[in-house]
Amino acid sequence: MEQAKVVKGIPYGVANFEDVRNKNRYYVDKTMYLPLLEETSDYLFLIRPRRFGKSVFVSMMQAYYDIAKADRFDTLFDGLWIKEHPTPLKNAFQVIYFDFSLVGAGGIENLKQTFNDYCCKVLDRFIERYHAFYDDSFFYEVKNATNAAYKLNSINTKAREMGYPLYLIIDEYDNFTNVILSEGGKEVFQNLTHASGFYRDYFKIFKAMFSRVFLIGVSPVTLDDLSSGYNIDWNISQAPEFNHILGFSESDVRTMFHYYQDNGKLHPDADIEAMMAEMKPWYNNYCFAQECLDDDRLYNCDMVFYYLRHQVLYNRPPREMVDKNIRTDYKKLKMLADIDRGNKRENRMSVIEEIAATGTILMTLKSSFPAEYVTEDENFRSLLYYYGLLTMKKNIGRRIEMTIPNNCIKEQYWSFMRDYFNRSVPMNITELQDKMDLMSFDGEWEPLITHIATAYRENSSVRDSILGEHNLQGFFKAYLALNSLYLVEPEIELNYGFSDFLMLPDKARYPEIAHSYIMELKYVKPSAAQTEVEAKSKEAEEQLHKYANDKIVKRLCEGTTLHLLKVVFQGADMKVCEEIAHRNTETDFLA
Repeated sequence: MEQAKVVKGIPYGVANFEDVRNKNRYYVDKTMYLPLLEETSDYLFLIRPRRFGKSVFVSMMQAYYDIAKADRFDTLFDGLWIKEHPTPLKNAFQVIYFDFSLVGAGGIENLKQTFNDYCCKVLDRFIERYHAFYDDSFFYEVKNATNAAYKLNSINTKAREMGYPLYLIIDEYDNFTNVILSEGGKEVFQNLTHASGFYRDYFKIFKAMFSRVFLIGVSPVTLDDLSSGYNIDWNISQAPEFNHILGFSESDVRTMFHYYQDNGKLHPDADIEAMMAEMKPWYNNYCFAQECLDDDRLYNCDMVFYYLRHQVLYNRPPREMVDKNIRTDYKKLKMLADIDRGNKRENRMSVIEEIAATGTILMTLKSSFPAEYVTEDENFRSLLYYYGLLTMKKNIGRRIEMTIPNNCIKEQYWSFMRDYFNRSVPMNITELQDKMDLMSFDGEWEPLITHIATAYRENSSVRDSILGEHNLQGFFKAYLALNSLYLVEPEIELNYGFSDFLMLPDKARYPEIAHSYIMELKYVKPSAAQTEVEAKSKEAEEQLHKYANDKIVKRLCEGTTLHLLKVVFQGADMKVCEEIAHRNTETDFLA
């Protein structure tokens, strides 16, 4: 009797390649990049945002190059591209693998000790794994040493003497240095990475010790600070040939979903194309090379697994498209805003508010920068890109227009902005959500708009900096985004221009929603004359009529009553708040 085929598990939350392979979990093959990495340089940096499969990739590299795993090559790599195309460097190295995300939990004052303790544990595991290659006296010399730098130097000397090539792989190489930069400020960071800083001293050892090095992390902050201590010239983060090295392509995702459908884990009648359409605005749209702007965009790996897991377990999408584990990522924005203990914080807040309001920003992308200049405008903008809070949209001359990648990241901006606004005047969220329900189910929109407008005025009374068009738009978007019944699409491109707010009912989850909205939000300065207010009001009305007749709007708002709202502010005061028309989208009647 033929044994039933065991369907691969979904590797949601799994960060280790061997766990994926040994426990029969689904793996999106990235092994075809190994020969390309070998041809590029012996020393490489790669920077990618969180949750893009970095740890799985570098642990795959460790399994491939580790001489101690040579007897398991066929098992670990069966069915993968590299199995049929092995390179001469396969299982050719003794590998030292650091994960620096595990360093720094003891606080800044104990960092040197916790760093040493962690490195000692890794090096003890190294000498245990390769005990057979060394004599007992050397084994115990390394094991008994309490200083990690001494252990490293001893291993270097002995390996060279015996002709053993060493490969260094560091995952999250920048993790604890970024923590230092945000918690301890520039001075602590400079002491760590400059002159005789202990972290820099380790990189001096790395320079002479390893035949090959691969470092992966989230930001380029430490590159300049350590580059003179460790001569690495190959940062492949924006190289077009490595654009797809991490993350999932649309083809990867579609193939994965068909696998689970073909093996009975997704319903036979499940509409995979509808699932792709649902995921795309939430998890897709990443690009990491200017030469690849017209290529297929990339998906966030973790979010795809999160969605797929719900479909397999419950035969439906998750009620919340953003994983709760992702929601706390908006704290990264807070860390970036507060970096270097608030130095130039006002400038950084202006950048964040502009992005939250418009969805885009222009920048000259910096490939690396020293810590002392991290608060400079272009460097801070670049950090937002490296953290995955922006992605490449298009080239404009010598600069790049960056955009918020997707709805998942938009929610992080809006969560951050709400937290920022609430510091001045707290908003009663329960009361706000009651008014959102009235807007969604009964078409009573005015109580919600008035509630947000009142909160904006109160915020403005305690923070003069809130005034301005970007601030106004960012404030409204931050709170309208709380309405999970809608997909809030600010600045959506229609045939007739860009709508400020197109509130699309999430009919897939809430088919009972009866109302949709287009809102034009206009701003004039506090000193503006009444004629300017009236001109903005007229402009909003003309735009709304154009947008209402757009074929995109007709399709997206089908089956609802579409309300056209114009709102005009003079400074912090709402001067106009009117519905100019509503339309039953089933009859196309414009009232």
